[in-house]
Parts: sequence; structure tokens; C-alpha cells
Amino acid sequence: MQNTSYPLMNKNMSEVKENILATLAYFDMFNYPLTRAEVYVFLKKKHPYDEFEHALRCLTANSAIHQFDRFYTLKKDHYPIIRRNDGNKKAAELIKVAEKVGNILIRFPYVRGIAISGSLSKNFADEFSDIDLFIITAKNRLWVARTIMHCFKKLTYLMNKEHYFCMNYYVDEQQLEIAEKNIYTAIEIGTLIPLQGDLVFEQFYMENAWTRNFLPNKNMRVATAKPVKTAFFKRVIEFLLFNRIGNAIDNMLMKITSGRWAKKTRDKMQNSHGLIMGMATGKHFSKPDPKNFQHKLLAKYENKVFDILRENENSLAL
Repeated sequence: MQNTSYPLMNKNMSEVKENILATLAYFDMFNYPLTRAEVYVFLKKKHPYDEFEHALRCLTANSAIHQFDRFYTLKKDHYPIIRRNDGNKKAAELIKVAEKVGNILIRFPYVRGIAISGSLSKNFADEFSDIDLFIITAKNRLWVARTIMHCFKKLTYLMNKEHYFCMNYYVDEQQLEIAEKNIYTAIEIGTLIPLQGDLVFEQFYMENAWTRNFLPNKNMRVATAKPVKTAFFKRVIEFLLFNRIGNAIDNMLMKITSGRWAKKTRDKMQNSHGLIMGMATGKHFSKPDPKNFQHKLLAKYENKVFDILRENENSLAL
């Protein structure tokens, strides 16, 4: 009787190797090496752990990937390891500051949840890092909440603390599902560090269960979020605007802010990273325009994966 298990095992092993290379390729764009556990967590498909470990060893032995200490990378370069270790230490300090920021912002009207996003949510920071925040607001009051929070942010410029309050992504309870479904948004959602709003983040992750299609091994971190406490100022404002006047104000603020950002985009104003400023807006969301960064990143990633798989055809076949 012919044994057909060997060709099948070879096929499975090749697929695991491809997934490992694709995972490292994504984080390589950010010059960020991964630990063994992180590589497994960010695989785009589920594989038995023993197959994953065997594939990792084979790729390392064939120099398709490189291991430095506990980190794996596509580059044969020790500098990213030093950079990551330094960045992890800095991030630990900045996350403590972010927790204090979250304790302040959750007291603002209509704010229901706050999470750390961006590079800090991946446990990395340097001397130029901001505290990027993902905000969930009450239904139909996103623009009231956002305007009050950004008026407060203007005061932080006086103390040179504005980089602690980068509130750049808002959704409300009416529309928690993220529209753009791809590897970039899946990783951004999967790496959020919720600070405030345990119940709303449970709902948020339920609404975005599609991320499992990209990160089947990733567990969401709802447990890090605190229950929301309602402050007196917050209760008063929400009571006063619980009517049609509140609806009209929210719509007016959305129109004004959207118009201002549209003008910035037309005038090709650039942010601190040299990208044209742009914001996608709607009644239930306010976020960086995906066309300005996300689409370019995904195209770059696809090309990078194609090139890496082509370069390592022999290693994948072994």
C-alpha cells in the first residue's frame, strides 16, 4: 500500500513556512523583529504548534530567516533587536502615562471606551512617539465628544503635553464594526490595549470577529479595560443634550470638522510624518483616511511577500 502522508506533510510544512515568512515580512516593514510566540500569534492561518516549531527551525537553518537571542527577523542584522529592546523599555514607561491619560479622558461626556493604539499598542516607543488613542463614544454623540476632547487638547499645547493626547480614531456604539477588513486593520484591532470601558470593548470585539479570518491565534485583551465611572460633569452635559438640540449640535460639529479636514487635504497639508493630512468622516466614525497610508502599506506588503516567497522557493520545498 502506497504511503501518501509524506506529500501531504510536505504541503502542510510549505504552507506553514509561507505563513511564517509572510508574518515576519509584515513586521519587517516596521523594522520590528518578533519572538517565537509573537510569530505564532500573528500567523494568518492556524497550524499545529509542533508543525510551526519545525518550520521555524527549518527556515532558520536554511538562513531564510535569522534568530538573534529570542527574536526572529528577515534581516541578518542585530540592530533591530537593540532597537526593539530599547523601544520596549520606553513603551513600558509611556503606557503608564497612557493609563493616566485614559483616567482623565473617560470623564469627558459621551466617552464610553479608550484604548491605546498605534506603535505603543505593539509595545514600542522612542523619543518621538506619541500616545495614539482609539475612542468609542455614545451613539450619535461622537462629534460632541470629539469636539470637547479636542478643545481640551488645545490646552495641553500650553504644557507641551499634546503628544500624550493623540485622539485620532473614533467610532460610536452605533457602528462598532470597522469597515476596512484587511491584515492591517486586523492587527491594529488585535493589538489595541483597552484602558477604559470593559463592556463596550467586549461588544467591539464581537462586532469585529472577522479579524479571526486574519489572526486565528490572537486573543483580544478586554481584561485590561476598567469599568466606566460616570463623573458629575459628564452626567450633566449628557442630560442637557439628551434631546433634538443635542442631535442638531452633533450634526453641525460633524459638518464643520469634516469641512475643515477636507480643506487641509485639498491644500495638501502634511502631518509630522510627511503624509498628506486627511480624515474619513461619517456620523458614526472619524478616522485617518485609509487612502493616505493604509492602501499604500497593503500594496507594499503584498509586493514584499511575493518577493520573499520567490527568493525562498528552495527553502519552502525542503
